[in-house]
Amino acid sequence: MGQKINPLGFRLGTTQNHHSFWFAQPKNYSEGLQEDKKIRNCIKNYIQKNRKKGSNRKMESDSSSEVITHIEIQKEIDTIHLIIHIGFPNLLKKKGAIEELEKDLQKEVNSVNQRLNIAIEKVKEPYRQPNILAEYIAFQLKNRVSFRKAMKKAIELTKKADIKGIKIQIAGRLAGKEIARAECIKKGRLPLQTIRAKIDYCCYPIRTIYGVLGVKIWIFVEEE
Repeated sequence: MGQKINPLGFRLGTTQNHHSFWFAQPKNYSEGLQEDKKIRNCIKNYIQKNRKKGSNRKMESDSSSEVITHIEIQKEIDTIHLIIHIGFPNLLKKKGAIEELEKDLQKEVNSVNQRLNIAIEKVKEPYRQPNILAEYIAFQLKNRVSFRKAMKKAIELTKKADIKGIKIQIAGRLAGKEIARAECIKKGRLPLQTIRAKIDYCCYPIRTIYGVLGVKIWIFVEEE
């Protein structure tokens, strides 16, 4: 009982840090949360809208590689600092991409008295991030690759990264079966109850012709 807890929230303040840094009065706190959500959704929608098309490319140059791992938001009195952590920032490095994104954010947030400062930071080890692996699995499943083969290939990609354990779980109508089920594959250690163990986690929905599949990925990075 009581073991179904988000690994990131369980370690908040120890091995997991906040992704938003700002202060607000209690009556304005909900508005700040809604503003953060609008900013993150606007950035993700911009990435999806401007992705390159083409399914016969490698992951580094394919649209599935433009994955945002997380977005840090730091708010000051007159400035909003945005740090976008992305796996392969090919799209955002194009000329005029940051300016276009700033215009979309200004319309969405309506921050007349605040200016936006956007910074792009490339993730050092992309295949160490669960969001990028989940996007890779989604790309494979949409191309009619077997889910077991997709999970095994994702685990093979993590050999390039320095991790101690990984677990991948896919649930739903796998292979078009009428009855939904869950399949998982695990390699290495995964101490979920150890708070000092740094574990990255993501939950990712995949829309297929058979319905929605859910992918969960746990990655044991290191132990402090």
